Amino acid sequence: MSDLEAPLRPKRKKVWVDYFVQFRWILVIFVVLPISFTLYFLTYLGDVKSEMKSYKQRQKEHDENVKKVVKRLKERNPSKDGLVCTARKPWIAVGMRNVDYKRARHFEVDLSAFRNILEIDRERMVARVEPLVNMGQISRASVPMNLSLAVVAELDDLTVGGLINGYGIEGSSHIYGLFSDTVVAYEIVLADGQVVRATKDNEYSDIFYAVPWSQGTLGLLVSAEIKLIPVKEYMRLTYKPVVGNLKELAQGYIDSFAPRDGDQDNPSKVPDFVETMIYNSTEGVMMTGRYASKEEAKKKGNVINNVGWWFKPWFYQHAQTALKKGEFVEYIPTREYYHRHTRCLYWEGKLILPFADQWWFRFLLGWMMPPKVSLLKATQGEAIRNYYHEMHVIQDMLVPLYKVGDALEWVDREMEVYPIWLCPHRLFKLPVKTMVYPEPGFEHQHRQGDTSYAQMYTDVGVYYSPGPVLRGEVFDGAEAVRRMEDWLIENHGFQPQYAVSELNEKKFWRMFDADLYEHARKKYGAVGTFMSVYYKSKKGRKTEKEVQEAEQANLETAYAEAG
Repeated sequence: MSDLEAPLRPKRKKVWVDYFVQFRWILVIFVVLPISFTLYFLTYLGDVKSEMKSYKQRQKEHDENVKKVVKRLKERNPSKDGLVCTARKPWIAVGMRNVDYKRARHFEVDLSAFRNILEIDRERMVARVEPLVNMGQISRASVPMNLSLAVVAELDDLTVGGLINGYGIEGSSHIYGLFSDTVVAYEIVLADGQVVRATKDNEYSDIFYAVPWSQGTLGLLVSAEIKLIPVKEYMRLTYKPVVGNLKELAQGYIDSFAPRDGDQDNPSKVPDFVETMIYNSTEGVMMTGRYASKEEAKKKGNVINNVGWWFKPWFYQHAQTALKKGEFVEYIPTREYYHRHTRCLYWEGKLILPFADQWWFRFLLGWMMPPKVSLLKATQGEAIRNYYHEMHVIQDMLVPLYKVGDALEWVDREMEVYPIWLCPHRLFKLPVKTMVYPEPGFEHQHRQGDTSYAQMYTDVGVYYSPGPVLRGEVFDGAEAVRRMEDWLIENHGFQPQYAVSELNEKKFWRMFDADLYEHARKKYGAVGTFMSVYYKSKKGRKTEKEVQEAEQANLETAYAEAG
């Protein structure tokens, strides 16, 4: 949207929070970065210590820790104690929403010991891991074996438990679906202390399908078995610039991975990895990757780019160079490619440290990047949190692929946030209707990217300060998010609940389907033990009375009104 087309908005008067945010980099450089680096290093040492243990020893420790969880759950007195929550501190969560549900009286269960890779099974092509294993840890262990999770979320700190109970995506999701779609089995401690292994075809198949997006409100996840795939040492990445209006950029993005002849399962036509970055309303760069061997990458004339080095340009800025120099190809070591957005937190790092992308900073202090999101949250008070909720957007819009052009135009018109991240993912047609589900009858429309068994969706990642805020104009962030949520509901889209949500309960259950989730909550005793997913995701503080009343009114909740 050009300045001439932008709606006229009054200028916003600056308050003290604006100046604190403007100079927050001082706190980040001298406090957050050093502590972050120390924590990263200590975590790494813990991972190394874990890897030195045999799988048998790790399994023994796992079994002992599960017994402790069961014992703790059985100590709870439902008439006196609050609802069950993990003992993890609210600020440690990577998500952007306030973890205010822990302000209500609650009964804590400590899961902090569950951070081990229990087994990498080459025969079954499955990794069995505990919920606090993060993406950096699992890729460090598996990639040297030429194995990888089918979907590896980009940021190192994202945990298996968060990606399963919430939402996870990567550039391979156009083949394998969301992170939770790659899970083979869950080990869950139910409300009564029973430990069950749930798969898609055993007696616990209902809870197997209900767990994704449930935010840990059905039971306590203590391990998961996740699909592995064979990989090669490098990613052959092609950067292709596209220029045009937003609808033309959207079509270029679709064409980069979805054959127009509908042959979506043909590996010769569909790349292994896909992502696109839209830099403004007329320019974008489409990236497609294919795994490549070390021998291929090192052939004469090929360019190898070790993007993981601390002094390298930030990935999104490196990709942007394609707009000037045209299409080009390079080879990136596979693990470095997986975590290409970690150092700069996509482009959020530019807001946190405005000069951190400069060559001198990257060379001198880039090795300490990124600041831990949890520490950034811990060093901001309520006024700062509210400021970011109003003046800053971190949202993902999951929309049907054929509506991506409409979504881009909506974001440009209502928020003016750039860059925008695009990443496609399959939404599978399952035997049961889960919280997120494809459009009814999609298989008969034969749209580009769809198959008979899955509808192609796309993540429209909106992360940055909106244009009006950058221009010093009035901007109502909460109202913009409400309009976004309404647009998603009207267009069969979904909003991952790691983000700040303005949905009321009725609209929440219009966006998501409640039937299977509510069935599992009642069947497995979660009602009265775990907070419901809406109240866990709901913005603002949750009082004990509010939560209890919501649980008691379970049969009359708004999901029934939306039916």
